[in-house]
Amino acid sequence: MNTYSTKASDLKPIWRVIDAEGQVLGRLASQVAQILKGKHNPLYVPHLNTGDFVIVVNAAKVAVTGNKLKQKRYYRHSGYPGGLKSINLEDSLVKFPTRVFEHAVKGMLPHNSLGRDMLRRLKVYAGPTHPHAAQIKEAAQE
Repeated sequence: MNTYSTKASDLKPIWRVIDAEGQVLGRLASQVAQILKGKHNPLYVPHLNTGDFVIVVNAAKVAVTGNKLKQKRYYRHSGYPGGLKSINLEDSLVKFPTRVFEHAVKGMLPHNSLGRDMLRRLKVYAGPTHPHAAQIKEAAQE
C-alpha cells in the first residue's frame, strides 16, 4: 500500500462568490479563511495552497456586534518617531471598506509565504458588482 500525497497538479481551484451584506465581520472572515486555506477540500494538505478563489461583494455593508464601530482601532506606524497613526472601524469602513475585510481574513491565515499566496486568491469589492463573471461561468461549466 502506498500513501497518497496531494500534488499541486491535482488541485483545481474554483471561484466562489460570497455576499457580505448584513453578515457579522469576524464570523464571515473565518469562513472565508477556511475556504482560502482549503480545509473544506478532501485533498487538503498544510504545505500546499489547496484553497479556492473567493469573491466577497458588498463588503461595505458588513455588520459588527457590540461597540466595535467606535472602539475598535486599526494602527499603523510610519517608522519615524511619533509616526503612530490610528483609525477606528467606523471611519475605516467609510474610507476603505474592502481593507477592513482583508485585514480580518489576513489575520486568520498563516503568517508566511503560503498565507500570502492564499490571500492573493481573495477578491473583495465594496459594492454588489465584480469583474470576475468570466471565471465564475468557466467554473460552472466544468
